Amino acid sequence: MSDEHRETGTGWPQPVEPVRPAVEPDPRPDAPDADELSPLVPDEGSRGQPAESGDDDGATVNLAEVVGGPSAVGSTGRRVSSAAVMIAALLALLGFTLVVQLKTTSTDPTLAATRQEDLVRIFSDLDSREKRLQQDIEGLEDSQRQLRSGEQGRQAALEEATRRADELGILAGTLPARGPGLAVRFEPGGKPIRADRVLDAVQELRGAGAEAMQISGGDRASARIVASTYFLDGAGDVLVVDGRPLTGPYTITVIGDPETMRTALNIPGGVAASVRGDGGNVSVEEREVAEVSALHAPLKLEHARPVS
Repeated sequence: MSDEHRETGTGWPQPVEPVRPAVEPDPRPDAPDADELSPLVPDEGSRGQPAESGDDDGATVNLAEVVGGPSAVGSTGRRVSSAAVMIAALLALLGFTLVVQLKTTSTDPTLAATRQEDLVRIFSDLDSREKRLQQDIEGLEDSQRQLRSGEQGRQAALEEATRRADELGILAGTLPARGPGLAVRFEPGGKPIRADRVLDAVQELRGAGAEAMQISGGDRASARIVASTYFLDGAGDVLVVDGRPLTGPYTITVIGDPETMRTALNIPGGVAASVRGDGGNVSVEEREVAEVSALHAPLKLEHARPVS
């Protein structure tokens, strides 16, 4: 056993003190002695960094250096920046979605930010537009009423034209007619019934308001009496009416007021008296419905034209 072992008395070798590295003296006059500096006290440059007490030798350890060395600090910073960017992007997308939804659900977001003067002007414009539309509606309704009244007027005019055409057709002898009237029978006596006696009877009936007439012979041949009808005396007892020969006795069927026409025929010195003076006889029969069925061929006018 060496002398060093004997000095400890334990049989274990005496620990050798570590040799401290030579430190150059600090040139500053108030600088502390190098022996007073403890290796466990961090210097000014290491203050503010986290440090932990480690193993028994008292070494100061940096957490960042223990985890990944000096490069671990920069890698952690980059990861934190990427996450912040992603979160910011998600927040921006969420904000944009909320804005679009608010604009969609809002009825008119523009009016909410409009000034009171602009709102008054907009309301005035809407009121003016409503008045114009109301005027248009009234105009269209007026046009509709005019069209309806025009249609009714055209229908009434058509009905009136039809009625006038029927009346003219009856007067012209181109249409049959029926109505209250008389049946006037002329029976010859010693002398035949002359054409002038029949013409006088027709004139007196027209003067009394006769509207339609026809004359029939004993052979049941008939002729319509119109404004242009003429009467001629034929051979023997024949009466020629518009070129058609008729034999007696003769019957004139007339439509009109029965009482007025009867009175016209029986006036003193009239037709009835003249026929009786020739030996003949005139009998008048009143009819509730007298039918005038004989037709006259329409005349083709060559010279007369309506006055426009």
